[in-house]
Amino acid sequence: MADTFRITLGQLNPTVGDLPGNAAKARSAWEQARAAGADFLALPEMFITGYQTQDLVLKAAFTRDAMTVIEELARDCADGPAIGIGGPYAEGRKLYNAFWILQGGKVVTRVLKHDLPHKQLFDELRLFDQGPLSGPYDIGGIRIGSPICEDAWWPEVAETMAESGAEILLVPNGSPYHRNKLDLRMGHMVARVVETGLPLIYLNSVGGQDDQLYDGASFALNPGAAGGADKVLQLAPFDEQVVHVDLQRGPEGWRVVPGQMDHQPDEWEQDYRAMTEGLRDYMRKSGFKKVVLGMSGGIDSALVATIASDAIGPENVRCVMLPSEYTSQASLDDAADAATRLGARLDTVQIEGARDAVGDALAHLMEGTKPDTTEENIQSRLRGVMLMAISNKFGELLLTTGNKSEVAVGYATIYGDMAGGYNPIKDLYKTRVFQTCRWRNENHRDWMMGPAGEVVPPQIISKPPSAELRPDQKDEDSLPPYPVLDAILEGLVEKDLALKDLVAQGYEAETVKRVETLLYGSEWKRYQAAPGPRISTKAFWLDRRYPLVNRWRDTL
Repeated sequence: MADTFRITLGQLNPTVGDLPGNAAKARSAWEQARAAGADFLALPEMFITGYQTQDLVLKAAFTRDAMTVIEELARDCADGPAIGIGGPYAEGRKLYNAFWILQGGKVVTRVLKHDLPHKQLFDELRLFDQGPLSGPYDIGGIRIGSPICEDAWWPEVAETMAESGAEILLVPNGSPYHRNKLDLRMGHMVARVVETGLPLIYLNSVGGQDDQLYDGASFALNPGAAGGADKVLQLAPFDEQVVHVDLQRGPEGWRVVPGQMDHQPDEWEQDYRAMTEGLRDYMRKSGFKKVVLGMSGGIDSALVATIASDAIGPENVRCVMLPSEYTSQASLDDAADAATRLGARLDTVQIEGARDAVGDALAHLMEGTKPDTTEENIQSRLRGVMLMAISNKFGELLLTTGNKSEVAVGYATIYGDMAGGYNPIKDLYKTRVFQTCRWRNENHRDWMMGPAGEVVPPQIISKPPSAELRPDQKDEDSLPPYPVLDAILEGLVEKDLALKDLVAQGYEAETVKRVETLLYGSEWKRYQAAPGPRISTKAFWLDRRYPLVNRWRDTL
């Protein structure tokens, strides 16, 4: 029996629905594995379909096609290393998230996912049937257990595989990114190594799909001498890689031979890379080549323009200034400065005439009323109309520019500055917008297509934010200061804290109540006043915004 074994890991970027394209990626990785003398090629969870498929996988014809493509891959790749590839498996009326094992021109077995995630981003209990607890499969004399993604976050599946003879654990994943996610994954995987005493290889997808981003950062762990686990392989986040990993059998069993240890950037760089790659992949997979956005002279649009320039090149970015008489000369100058620093196109469209025409058309209905946010929102909505017209005419994806703080509390206009197809900064609180701009001004990486240097003008970072929809308007006229607002929002949304918890931290009760009402609306006040037991603020938010599918998006 051989004492060495080589696994080729395909940390790759599939596209949902692109069965031929994903199969081509698999074949290319297999050819590299064969050339390297590998025994086994491993590809991530649901690789053949892309992940997440959402309801696409419920279409019987699509699932049949995916299974056929996997069987063709087995026949085409008969003379060389075995393949493990994620894909759907339909059997009778049941549908599984499966890890297919291909060897010698045929499908030799399938591992069926047992623990189906149904919280946060995932709804797999609705899409798939629960697979049975599985044992290991044999490739070239080594018994491999493959808990699929969520299966490895809990002890049961890995322990069953170890008890039934697994000698190593290979975990195929489609695990989305959020800040410091690698540390969270590592904690769970170390626990599996300690519990089973087996080496573990964690293989993750990379790439964006809709509003989700998979960051790769695959790694391998060996059992540690002191009962813990030693990391012996770490791949870079966000990069596609095909990497060959060797295992050796010794007195204590199989161990991963130490391999490459790629640098893991800090959270500021990873967040920025996530936003850039998310936009780049959304455009590539949706067929867009260029973007358009409203350029206000403020920090949010400046950051979005910078991210877009880094994602697709500044020559593919159109910035549009849409001023009114409330737009300051400083904002006009700052918008021009930002676009010039990036090398992006800047156009100007005046909105006064269109706004006055709308005002005249509504005058007989508005007579006797005082100007308020109605008139302010007309300006914002006209900007949305004009930007959408440019998007339609020239086939450019319209980017929205609202940060998480303002969108959360309704300081944004539906059908106005919220109109568009993609928002790169939707998960950044305002205080992080400021710091992200400072980080980008000080840092440049090879994967950025925009210019190096101080691309966000310093005066945009330092000036007080304003919507400029009325004279001398400032954001803090309507909202608490952003450091206070963001801290309260993070407490309510991310940490699920109650009012008393935030007051104990030093925030004024009235300010917290005000933010709660902005976040949850008048329904929250009525709910709080009603008799009966209470649910958490996050649960209330979910029930209010997602009454049919209870989902919560992990944030940056």
